[in-house]
Amino acid sequence: MDSASPLFDTYARAPLRFERGEGVWLTADNGERYLDFGAGIAVNALGHAHPHLVAALKEQSEKVWHLSNLYEIPGQERLGRRLAAASFADKVFFSNSGAEAMEAAIKTARRYHYVNGRPERVDIITFQGAFHGRTLGTIAAGNQPKHLEGFGPKADGFKQVPLGDRAALAEAIDEKTAALLIEPIQGEGGIRVVSNEELQHLRAVCDEHGILLVLDEVQTGVGRTGKLFAHEWSGITPDILGVAKGIGGGFPLGACLATAEAAAGMTAGTHGTTFGGNPLAMAVGNAVLDLVLADGFMEHVRDMALVFRQGLAAIGDTHPDVVAEIRGEGLMLGLKCACKNGDLVDAMRAENLLAIPAGDNVVRLLPPLVVSAEEARDGLARIERAAGRLSAKPAAQPA
Repeated sequence: MDSASPLFDTYARAPLRFERGEGVWLTADNGERYLDFGAGIAVNALGHAHPHLVAALKEQSEKVWHLSNLYEIPGQERLGRRLAAASFADKVFFSNSGAEAMEAAIKTARRYHYVNGRPERVDIITFQGAFHGRTLGTIAAGNQPKHLEGFGPKADGFKQVPLGDRAALAEAIDEKTAALLIEPIQGEGGIRVVSNEELQHLRAVCDEHGILLVLDEVQTGVGRTGKLFAHEWSGITPDILGVAKGIGGGFPLGACLATAEAAAGMTAGTHGTTFGGNPLAMAVGNAVLDLVLADGFMEHVRDMALVFRQGLAAIGDTHPDVVAEIRGEGLMLGLKCACKNGDLVDAMRAENLLAIPAGDNVVRLLPPLVVSAEEARDGLARIERAAGRLSAKPAAQPA
């Protein structure tokens, strides 16, 4: 009998199989429990099997699952209005994933200039270290050789400059530039935070040149940094924004948000999706907003962020040969490693704690936003023990 897997060999999977989850915990098929500080790469923002999300999905599943966008879908109207009311946006397009949300954002930016008599404005300027998805368009935007290799010619219309290099940015902008595209915090790139001052500068540059500012908040959005969207900390607003991951709480859902002006060119027939915005996704998305927009939710995220920051700083002080730097904002945190980041991820997993590697030799910590202080301290103790496994210094013993 052939034991080869029928699946594409595109993932280097950890040897774990999870059967169920509850809150910040996952239970494997052998009964072992793991503290999940990866949250499906920032997707399970409200943890696993949250009762409010489960109830919303069950209720909708007994009505209608799929209609296509040939018909009106009331859940889209409701979720769109709620997102617009809570953000800079006037218009929303629903998709199934972050990559699709960013494809819609890129198309929206180009179409804006086309309908305004500047069809030559097609170039999107991105920043080194970026990750915007795995489609042919978004890997061209990210411009990382490891993602481009073997997939033929790179899609035209993208330029890239070093993050924070204002002179290089000024030189790159010309009569073909349509937009700047940036993540407020580079996730896959190693939890590299773009400063408020830099975001403000990019907004001013866009205004000066009549181009659009597009933000990729696929990973930073929906409360991950302690505000609904990370750019809110800087006081600026984008013209277009892509969001996914946490917005569905585990159900596949993405969205492209835009001002009415930026979205004016996206008229009937210019873009579409079969599954995007289906009734099941809309039911769960609205349930997510019920919780994320509730009084006290963002304060809780910020409070838990402080617990993590203090605990991680202490671990870094104790084990500088393992943890060289603490990065990030809110509950989007990164440990810049002095050892191999994969070794630290493995050591954490040996302590029944799940975390995620990222670029620049970083380990990402993306716990569910509902994590409690007790669970945070439990996780920090596991990280301390994991660091102790790799450190020349013994781990601190609990009092």
